[in-house]
Amino acid sequence: MRVLLVEDTAGLGEAVRDQIADDGHAVDWVQTLGFAEASVRTTPYDLILLDLMLPDGHGLGFLRTLRATGKTTPVIILTARDQVSDRIEGLNAGADDYLVKPFDLSELSARVAAVARRYRGDPSPIIQVGELVIDLGDHRISRNGLPVELTAREWALFEGFIQRPGMLLSRSQLEDRLYAFGAEIESNTIEVYVSRLRKKLGRDAIVTVRGMGYRLETHGH
Repeated sequence: MRVLLVEDTAGLGEAVRDQIADDGHAVDWVQTLGFAEASVRTTPYDLILLDLMLPDGHGLGFLRTLRATGKTTPVIILTARDQVSDRIEGLNAGADDYLVKPFDLSELSARVAAVARRYRGDPSPIIQVGELVIDLGDHRISRNGLPVELTAREWALFEGFIQRPGMLLSRSQLEDRLYAFGAEIESNTIEVYVSRLRKKLGRDAIVTVRGMGYRLETHGH
């Protein structure tokens, strides 16, 4: 997923960014509402992690504006405010979930995965594609009953295919899954990762459509 993290505390921001990146997502981290507003105007995010108390205002105002303009991007609020009334206010403003600081980073990962599944309309984390059985919650794959180990970036790329099985994905769509802003992209990066996935998932698992992109083969081989 492409995730926007809005958090002005440096240490926490770094920890959350690294955790989400380790889970295989691309993360753009900003520290003010101004940068957050600019980011959502230019980039389609799959999830927003939103602190409430920011240097240039309150996160709930940003959230209300987001919802008022019709954006349905899921939002998880991260805040030190632990009063029940604050949580209710955040949920009423359109938040999908709420984590009170300090929180466990593994819990954050689980909440992120759960919200993502709900928005895909797939509350069950277990799906089958061809000869692959995929556990979206635990990022586990088995092929013909045998476990397949993917790195975080391999998983990030493969998740893009899982979300659109049988559909053509362009190189730029796949690159967006691997990199946050500012990361350098080598010309053959996608080919390298697709090659790695084929070695692990089967030579015919991902089909190349020359000059157009790639798609996940949804039938058994």
